[in-house]
Amino acid sequence: MSCSPDIDRQVALEVEDLPRQADLEAWVTGVLSRHPDETRHELTIRFVDAEESRHLNRDYRDRDRPTNVLSFPFESPPTVALPLLGDLVICHPVVVDEAETQHKSLLDHYAHMVVHGTLHLLGYDHIEDDEAEVMEALEREILAELGIADPYATSSPPPRDIDTEDERADA
Repeated sequence: MSCSPDIDRQVALEVEDLPRQADLEAWVTGVLSRHPDETRHELTIRFVDAEESRHLNRDYRDRDRPTNVLSFPFESPPTVALPLLGDLVICHPVVVDEAETQHKSLLDHYAHMVVHGTLHLLGYDHIEDDEAEVMEALEREILAELGIADPYATSSPPPRDIDTEDERADA
């Protein structure tokens, strides 16, 4: 990638422990560096409370609960070439709860949410197991390059016969 990401960092709640602009740029650069032909490099990352996350999750995904990260890819009209990648909406209270529950640093968990969400903006998904394996492997590699431990490492893996959507980032 020839240019660094252009990130519009939006904060819609009053908290102190959010990632800095430089953190967001480093994490998104980690994703985009794996996609050197990608020309879209502008995105919005919005930090919200549980109520805003719940409303968006309900309106766009039919799930009436807050979620960790939502991804909204920008779909450019065919005749218009814009560098817009899309929007990420990250729910601070959910990310804080997950980091505590999973015994991870808050900043590392935020890095995972940004990497995960940015991959969704690029078209990756985890609906099917084979898609999930590809996406999660890429997340692990990118986060490792950033010095962050495997976000999926647990003392015992969840059984594969349960709905694992809640085990993964929701984007």
